Parts: sequence; C-alpha cells; structure tokens
Amino acid sequence: MKLALLQANMVIGDLRGNADLIVAGVLEAARSQPDLILTPELSLTGCPPQDILLGKGFVAESLSVLETLAADLEGAPPVMVGLAVPNRSGRGRPLFNAAALLQGGKVQETVAKTYLSSCGALEEGRYFEPAARAPRILHISGRRVGVSIGEELWRGGRSAGELVHAGAEVIINISAAPFAVGRQALREEALSRIARDHQVPIAAANLVGGNDDLVFDGRSSVFGADGTLIARGAAFAEDIVTADLDRPGPQAIAPDDLTPESEIWRALVLGTHDYVQKCGLQSVILGLSGGIDSSLVAAVAARALGPENVLGVLLPSPYTSPESIEDAQEVAANLGIQTHTLPITPAMEAFEDILAEIFTGLPQDVTEENLQARIRAVILMALANKFGSMLLSTGNRSESAVGYSTLYGDMAGGLAVIGDVSKGMVYRISRWLNRGRLVIPDRVLKKPPSAELRPGQIDQDVLPPYDVLDAILHRHIDCFESPDDIIAAGYSEEIVHRVLRMVRLAEFKRRQAAPEIRVTDRAFGTDWQMPIAARPWWREDGS
Repeated sequence: MKLALLQANMVIGDLRGNADLIVAGVLEAARSQPDLILTPELSLTGCPPQDILLGKGFVAESLSVLETLAADLEGAPPVMVGLAVPNRSGRGRPLFNAAALLQGGKVQETVAKTYLSSCGALEEGRYFEPAARAPRILHISGRRVGVSIGEELWRGGRSAGELVHAGAEVIINISAAPFAVGRQALREEALSRIARDHQVPIAAANLVGGNDDLVFDGRSSVFGADGTLIARGAAFAEDIVTADLDRPGPQAIAPDDLTPESEIWRALVLGTHDYVQKCGLQSVILGLSGGIDSSLVAAVAARALGPENVLGVLLPSPYTSPESIEDAQEVAANLGIQTHTLPITPAMEAFEDILAEIFTGLPQDVTEENLQARIRAVILMALANKFGSMLLSTGNRSESAVGYSTLYGDMAGGLAVIGDVSKGMVYRISRWLNRGRLVIPDRVLKKPPSAELRPGQIDQDVLPPYDVLDAILHRHIDCFESPDDIIAAGYSEEIVHRVLRMVRLAEFKRRQAAPEIRVTDRAFGTDWQMPIAARPWWREDGS
C-alpha cells in the first residue's frame, strides 16, 4: 500500500483557499499513484480555528466546501481531510473534530476524534465533544485502515491497541501538533514504539506553518511495523511525503539533525513570515538599539521577509552610547536592511517642559526612563501606520517574565518575535547564527546588556545575572517548582523571592503584550493562565 502525506500550510478560516491548496497537493501527489492521500488535522478550516467555529454558518459553509472539494477530486485517489463537523446527538459540545474520506467524488466516511488534546494552545475542549471510542476501520485498496486523529493514538481514546484489535493492518494519523523545542524526537520515539509494540505500520501527517502564536513544524512521518522510520517530511516547510508500506526499509527521509538553536531559529523565521503575511502585510519595522535582542529580531525578520521589507529605526537619546549606534548600523549592514536615525532628544525635552510644573520637587526615577521608551514607541507606531508595516517587539522571555519592560513602550508591537525565547537562548542562537558569517557583531555578544535609559545603566542593576535568572524562571514556570523547591536546589532565598515577586507583579503587563511565537511548552498567554489580582500562597519575604 502506498501513502502520500500532504504537509500543507493552511490559513485559518480560508475555506476555499485551503481547499485549493488541498487540490493542488493531491494533484501533485497523485503522480506517484498512491492508494491514499492524507491531509493534516483541521486542514480545511485551518488550525486552531478557535471561536471562528462558533460563528453561525461557518461549519455549514465548510461542509459545502467539502462537498465541492470531493467533486473536484472525483478522479483522484482517496483523500482524508481534517475538518469540524456538527455533533447532532444533542448532547455535549456542538462539534466534533473529524476526518472525512473523499472518494469517487463524494464524502464516503467521517471519523470523529475521541481524545481531545490537553494542550492549552488548541483549547479543543471549548468547542469539540469527544466521540465514542468505537474503533473506526476503513477498507481502502484491500487493506483495513485504522483512523486516528491527533494525540488519541498514544494518549487515550482510540488507541493503536484498540485499532489493531479491531483488525487494523495499517494505522493513519492526521495531526496538528504545535512545535516546541525538542518535541520532535519524543514524537518520533512514541510513534516508533507504538508501531513496534503492535506490529503495525503507522503514517502520521502533520500540519506546517505559523498561525498566530503557534508554529507547526511538519516532519510528517511513516514507520514500518518493526518501528523503523520509513519516511519523514521536511522540517518547517511544505512537503509531500510518499511511502510504500510494501517496500521494507527507509525510503524518503528528510534530514532532521537540528539543534535547539537551529530549531528555534527556523520556528521564529516561519512564524514571523506567516504571521505578517497572513495578516495581509509585507513589511516590518523595529527599533534597532545595537543590543542583542533587537539584533536577533532584525536577523529573523530579514530572513523571513527579505531584507528589503525590513526597516530598522535607530532612536538614540543622550544616554545612547556611540558604540550602540555603531553596532546597530553594523547589524543593519550585515543583514542588508534599511535604517533611519531619528534622535528622541527633542521629544524628551518637550515632555520635560510639559511635566516640569507638576513634577516640581520630585526626583527623577523610572518615570523618566519609561517616558523614553514610550516616546520611541510613539515614533515607531507612527512609522508603521504611515508605511503600512507591522511593528515588531524585541523583548525576550526573561524580561517578559519579570516585567523588565515598559508597557506602551518597548512592549508595543504587533508581534513579539522572541517573546518565548530566554535571554540565554537569545545569545546561543546569535552565536549559532554567526557560525557561517558574521551577522551579529562580536561586541554585541560581549557587552553587558543595557536599556541605556540613564548613564551607566546595565540590566544587572535590577536583575540577577541572566544565567541565574533563567534557571530560576525555568524551575518556576516550566517545572512548576515552588520557592522552597528552588531554594533547596541551591539558589539564594532573597533572589528567589525577589524574582518570583517580579513574575507575579508583571502579569498585568503580559496580558497586554503582543502575541509571541511559541517555542516552548510553557509560553506566556498560550500555556500560562494566571490571575492578575491575586496574592501568592507563599510568604514572599521567605518567612
């Protein structure tokens, strides 16, 4: 039996556009004469469709488009398409997450998902009802094919064991598994083990592309009954994966030797490209400070959209060092992006005049520092409006976690490109990026990070060293550890309580931040659901 897996990049809500992509992919895949073609989970609606599913008429329209799609593919091999279908039982939530088999110009079968993903990024339980667990076996080209959707293959619901017990000779899985660094190895290990344990070939078609904060990395795969990897699709790119289950041994395996740095880089590039273009824009603007964060964001944007579509704006103040201006200009030259320099000193002086009377007798403090960031945001947003571009925010995960940023200032933007990337990983990716040619100047990698909002300022005036900060944040946010757990691991009690207090107090800022590209399993917004007006259950003074 020969299978073809369409690893396609869909647009949420674009039913007819997605149907056209399926048709084009099927026609291309049909050249190899497969017995069955798979598209990813929710391929017709785009994933995750979220509250679009609740709009009156959307599901009905999707079923109409599905009928037209089936007719358009009348002469093609059988095709499995992911979509949402009504739950007509009158019990539970109104929809099923489903797969439809198109064959002979008609919708021949519909299979609904039994196990809803626990991933907060997809929120399946808000829209879908789990289907009854009865195994679904389809007869295709003389084979009994067991159908599974998403995580139900190994997490629960219609498991591989149940499908094999029901007579499945082949298992197909359509999925939309969001990217998180390091997850692919675990996914392939699980599929290989299931195939080997049940002595059944498994083919898993995965979505690719960026949809809002989520990135889907593709890497669709086929495993033989002995657990051997037969075929794998490209990482972070559209692909058609073809595998003949009657031919033993590896056939078409795309290379996948990515490191954490290169994985995250490719996810950021794909996520930025798709977010900007699917929002209907072509160009971006960012504040180019000469620091590590804006340098990396500029590099991502240049790769994602082309350097001709990226504008770096230098906004020096009296506190901006000449070295920072030089570094920003060098980064721009290395990337080939345009720059403009717009000093903010006149605006700072204007605000000082406006506020002079009411601020009489009060010392300068963080208020004046935040004003600088907000002046910069006003200028950058004006440029974005005038040129029809998207403003990119350049803050990283470490800063976002502890609120080391200015609301309506450097947090402003349509997309926080590295908002889920820790400061330490920002440096690691930047060094990895320099492996072939110099992109980010050596001085940027070596100088102490600074917002340059007052003379001699460095980040460690306020924050612990970033390696310590990142370690504490990882334990608290990703590993759910309490202050006592972290202190017991050897970290300073004073620093732990200070950092965790900053995390708690910054929640109101994160609620107002731009969407960030998710690259971890615990991204703010997507996977982090914390109240704003709350008190910690532990004593913040450590007593």
